[in-house]
Amino acid sequence: MKRRQFLKTCGAAAAVGLAGCSYKKQKPNFVFILVDDLGYNDIGAYNPDTFYETPNINKLAQKGVRFTDGYAANPVCSPTRYSIMTGKYPSRVDATNWFSGMRSGKFMGAPLNDKMPLEEVTIAESLKEQGYKTTFIGKWHLGETQDLWPQAQGFDKNIGGWKKGSPSSYFSPYNNPVLPDGPDGEYLTERLTNEALNILEQAKDDPFFLYLAFYTVHIPLQAIEHLIEKYESKAENISGPEFADEKQVWPTDEKRRVRILQKNPVYAAMVEYMDTSVGRVLDKLEEMGLDKNTVVCFMSDNGGLSTAEGLPTSNLPLRAGKGWLYEGGIREPFIINWPDAKRNSHVCNYPVISTDFYPTILDIAGVPLHPEQHMDGLSLVPLLNGGQTLGRSSLFWHYPHYSNQGGMPGGAIREGKYKLIESLEDGSVELYDLDLDIGEQNNLAESMPHLVKEMGDRLHKWYNTVDAKFLQAKPGGPQPWRPE
Repeated sequence: MKRRQFLKTCGAAAAVGLAGCSYKKQKPNFVFILVDDLGYNDIGAYNPDTFYETPNINKLAQKGVRFTDGYAANPVCSPTRYSIMTGKYPSRVDATNWFSGMRSGKFMGAPLNDKMPLEEVTIAESLKEQGYKTTFIGKWHLGETQDLWPQAQGFDKNIGGWKKGSPSSYFSPYNNPVLPDGPDGEYLTERLTNEALNILEQAKDDPFFLYLAFYTVHIPLQAIEHLIEKYESKAENISGPEFADEKQVWPTDEKRRVRILQKNPVYAAMVEYMDTSVGRVLDKLEEMGLDKNTVVCFMSDNGGLSTAEGLPTSNLPLRAGKGWLYEGGIREPFIINWPDAKRNSHVCNYPVISTDFYPTILDIAGVPLHPEQHMDGLSLVPLLNGGQTLGRSSLFWHYPHYSNQGGMPGGAIREGKYKLIESLEDGSVELYDLDLDIGEQNNLAESMPHLVKEMGDRLHKWYNTVDAKFLQAKPGGPQPWRPE
């Protein structure tokens, strides 16, 4: 079925479903807030001892549902953004690294598709077909050329989203072709927030989907001076080593510097400004009387940056960070506030993943699900309403690349409390009990060989299901390992 035929058929089905109803409830609005490189333990709702101050996000978590085991589909940005937009694992289209990351190590990385195909029916397109006004603000990073940017993927408006994954500067001029420069010195996070408030002020009778993807807290580390000074003073009262050498295996068997103490004042200032911006959006919804009918989703695209490029944050007790398949690289702040949810708890421990947002939003909106599209996601509505399970047995990851942050090519599977990580260089495995060892320090692979084989077999079957690609040999070099 062609793309437009598919959408029109779904729209017609929705209309038929509503026929005969004497009362049509107003469709809910959606605000999706995505932060770049924000760590799981950067947020007070997840880490009461965090160095950073996040009262607004904490409040959102208290009002909504805080998922303790929420995951990104990939340890770097573009693939996770693809998974949110499509409800699919990025391995299905070989969008498995940041666009366009091609670092090599012992081997060459897997072939990389550095665009989100136009054939995908995005969450924005599905909602637009149902009468939603759709706006994208901030970081896109899902295609190099303009024909691949937000307005080609279902968004009525695009403010700031283009090919680049990091800003040239957080202070105007921004050198962004779809975000006109503001006054000299204008701060990018404030500008994007102001644009979001303007969109909310224009909200009338039509339901809306506002996707606010902050560039912060991605490098370059730049913040407002008075906030930097605030955290410089705060840091003076914190003692202890900021860094440690952790033995890792990239590119050789070497020790790698890892941040173990949250203390960077510039990063802290960026986090607080982002939190204040989230608060401004929430306040605007309340001011306009939209808060009772607006679902707010909050997430980060990958773990906090802790092993390279300035090492601005620590994810402890989670191991490593952005670019790694350890928990520090893929476990994220993951919050959904649905005012109409019939929940009995504000905390959910069931493992969920970024592909789940698409069917969840459609389900809440009361429109037909598109299982042919969001095939790797499940609606979280049962969990939001107080349920304990979705009946899903496994979550998967596939990162056949050498990350900028030192992460190794690998695959991973989580089932219940166990997580298996497999090297794509040589097939070696690590097995962790996340209930007892959230820091992934005690490798159980040798003591639990039967579980290793069972989980490994299911991971390899999944590789086949998504047509996963693997490492490539360098000219004249040895062949990399291949799963059976």
